[in-house]
Amino acid sequence: MKIKFLGATRQVTGSSYFLNAGGVKILIDCGLFQERDYSHRNWEAFPIPPNQIQHILLTHVHLDHCGLVPKLVKEGFAGDILLTSASKELFPIVILDSARIQEEDAVYEKKRHEKEGKKEPLSETLLYNVQDAEKCFPLLKDVSYEEYVQLSDRVKVCFHDAGHILGSAMIEVIVQDENVSRNIIFSGDIGQWNKPLLGNPSVFDRADYVVMESTYGDRNHDNSQDIDERLSKIVNDTVNEGGNVLIPTFAIERAQELLYHFSRLAQAEKIPYIVTFLDSPMAIEITRVFERSMKYFDKETSDLFRNGQSPFEFPGLMFAKTVEASKAINLIKGSTVIMASSGMLTGGRIQHHLIRNIARPESTLIFVGYQAAGTLGRQILDGMSPVEIYGQSYPVRMKIERIDAFSAHADMNDLERWLNNFKSPPNHVFLIHGEEESMMSLKTYLQSKSGWTVSTPTYLEEYDI
Repeated sequence: MKIKFLGATRQVTGSSYFLNAGGVKILIDCGLFQERDYSHRNWEAFPIPPNQIQHILLTHVHLDHCGLVPKLVKEGFAGDILLTSASKELFPIVILDSARIQEEDAVYEKKRHEKEGKKEPLSETLLYNVQDAEKCFPLLKDVSYEEYVQLSDRVKVCFHDAGHILGSAMIEVIVQDENVSRNIIFSGDIGQWNKPLLGNPSVFDRADYVVMESTYGDRNHDNSQDIDERLSKIVNDTVNEGGNVLIPTFAIERAQELLYHFSRLAQAEKIPYIVTFLDSPMAIEITRVFERSMKYFDKETSDLFRNGQSPFEFPGLMFAKTVEASKAINLIKGSTVIMASSGMLTGGRIQHHLIRNIARPESTLIFVGYQAAGTLGRQILDGMSPVEIYGQSYPVRMKIERIDAFSAHADMNDLERWLNNFKSPPNHVFLIHGEEESMMSLKTYLQSKSGWTVSTPTYLEEYDI
């Protein structure tokens, strides 16, 4: 087997790994690079000619794991795209939204350039449009958790629940060489234990090779029991000051988990009645998918639905589906809560709301997910001011809060818990999907354990395994 690392190498986006196993050419994930320092890679020729790839296996449908698929299809990929049943339902929603945002942003940038009298062409063209995105859909092939799928007489794959987002998977590839069988596990993004909505991540007692995320390899999250207390305090303090609460929201899982917590707080009367907007057509559509997906939920969430108590509803909640509805939020007098994509402030409607609130000391911006290096979210979180949004400079005067316990990623303790289920060390562990500091911290931990061989691959590095 040979494996080549095409992304998420010592950084956290652009997940993509090319595996040549048993004569079968497989791409595991095909994600967008979302950090500014690496986004140029999205427009470069893909490192593997797309027409030479036979299968794409998707761990889940966050854009940093699947967002380049339409580009590959446009450039010649014609194989099948394997993903779980829930991911197959979510993929068209996510990819079409990505295409529409690209189209809208291109129009906005063109108008801005014309207004400023700039004649030079835009620095970046569309990666793909809606029509390109739609060409992916006939290639999708859904698989069930714990079902073995033969890719050839020598290679089979199995998807295991990752507990990260709805439909997320750890992918096991098994290769038969003469009388020897070897397996390699791609962890995808590992979820936290005992989180609301979904079950716990799968664990394994053996593997020959492991390709493992390390996003929070150097730190632990806040206590998840403190989420409601912190969220209610922030909302109450902001309302008392007459400001708005803005929450950059990942449309899958994070939006639904936020609705779950706001519903609990509203029903317990720990926050005042406040008009709360989910301002994301994708998040709204995905919430409807969640409501049809009870078989994936943990017992507590399933019981709520059976008792007629949707965890995604509460007084004051409004869905802003259209651009007009989103713009109308600005006309409201008094405080509101606005949850909108994108989760790292890299685009979408949240940027327009941010422009109107960023210089207001009475308003609050709450980060509830990982902010990759180079993104606007990370710049604000690191204290940068002013910041640039759509080519204009804005001072950051609003309050900045962060609730790490919302993260859908395992923290350091959870990653160690996952690793400790292996009864013997794998032949080789490759750490990916983490910034260098967190990755090296996890590497040090593993190297302290007897018999563990660990590597932190660089971009386009290839290994014989």
